[in-house]
Amino acid sequence: MIEELLFPFQFPFMLNAFYISMIVSVPTALLSCFLVLKGWALMGDAVSHAVLPGIVLAYIVGAPLILGAFIAGMLCATATGFLADNSRVKQDTVTGVVFSGMFGVGIVMYVAIDTNAHLDHILFGNMLGVDAAELWTAGVISLVVSAGLLMKWRDLLLHSFDPAQARASGLAVNVLHYGLLVALSLTIVATLNAAGLILAIGLLIAPGAIAFLVVRQFKAMLFVSVVVCMASMLLGAYLSFFLDSAPAPTTILILTAIFLVAFAVRLSKTKAASQQAG
Repeated sequence: MIEELLFPFQFPFMLNAFYISMIVSVPTALLSCFLVLKGWALMGDAVSHAVLPGIVLAYIVGAPLILGAFIAGMLCATATGFLADNSRVKQDTVTGVVFSGMFGVGIVMYVAIDTNAHLDHILFGNMLGVDAAELWTAGVISLVVSAGLLMKWRDLLLHSFDPAQARASGLAVNVLHYGLLVALSLTIVATLNAAGLILAIGLLIAPGAIAFLVVRQFKAMLFVSVVVCMASMLLGAYLSFFLDSAPAPTTILILTAIFLVAFAVRLSKTKAASQQAG
């Protein structure tokens, strides 16, 4: 029985899947807390989809794919902010138009060129095919993003809750705004191999949403989100071996199940408290 449970750890590709899970779970979980509080769920979705044309262009010119993905993500984020500030259309509408347009461009470009790169790996991840170089790249990006978020979490928290108060307090609001966008783009680049473009949004939203339901203090929210995200990714990779399923979708299903349980528990507590107060 024990040998069967430990069987996945005998394969190098499974060990790499566990390593990449631990690496990317930290920045995605930390960033998800700020995205949830700031109401940037659609922005994370937009950037994760919009990096596709950058990846295709980088492949065409022979540049690193992560460089193309990062440039495309930042272009999407800055274009969304510019259009929202200079038009009557609300930001969520502009965001939807920009990311869907860039995603469509990426699909058309991918179909038009002859490539041996698998689109399903780009869209849904290839956690079981991660190599040492990709582990190092994701590790460096994750370290930089996580360190930046942890050092500036108080300023980012105020900026997320009340940008006007943050500006009045003397904070560099524009630096915090675009710094958060840079962190978002870098994090999506780091999660390309683990979850792909489409499923990355689950890692960027669900851990923070779960922690928001469970705890009341932001410092605790950061800790809980990291624990939930890392445990879900490790469990998703482990179960996928026995279920013969893809690790990334399995992880998202686990996060969804945890969110539903946390929501049900929070709802029951709220109802109980209201009944006692009545």
